[in-house]
Amino acid sequence: MILITTKFKDLLIVKHKVYKDRRGSLRVTHNNKKIKTKFIYEYCTTSKKNSLRGFHFQLKFQQAKYVTVLKGKILDCVIDLRKNSKTFGKIFKIILSDKNNLGLIIPRGFAHAYYSFNKVNIIYYKLDNYFKQNYEYGINPLDQKLKIKWPGKKLILSIKDKKHSSLKDFIQKYKHL
Repeated sequence: MILITTKFKDLLIVKHKVYKDRRGSLRVTHNNKKIKTKFIYEYCTTSKKNSLRGFHFQLKFQQAKYVTVLKGKILDCVIDLRKNSKTFGKIFKIILSDKNNLGLIIPRGFAHAYYSFNKVNIIYYKLDNYFKQNYEYGINPLDQKLKIKWPGKKLILSIKDKKHSSLKDFIQKYKHL
């Protein structure tokens, strides 16, 4: 397992070690000696082709996330919303897939979204805090000012994600996380 730094403080790409033989493969996705964040909550999501989820975060009880793809391929995107961050308001994008064996460690203070490329996509999360629905918030992933060109033409979004406000509205109301 190799941790790769990005231009965003504490946002890390994880290159998993994969062992293959004629039976299949084994992928090391977590190692406490390498990844120091204490994750306490885990879940898996499935997403159909052209699904777009996000941008999600919690206003209070923020969560650091570790995201990887067990099956399929996603375009994973985050927005830095941290107070006094040099990359505040900037977007980081990466392809995560079962082929490239990458994960992404997202520190607290980021909004998270992803687009699913394949018919079946299985995304695995580890989080350092529990989900608190009362503090859930989001930024509309279709906000034109984000200038994100999502790959699909017929995007599948939840009603809730469509109703989220713009990044500009978030900044005016909350300033930062």
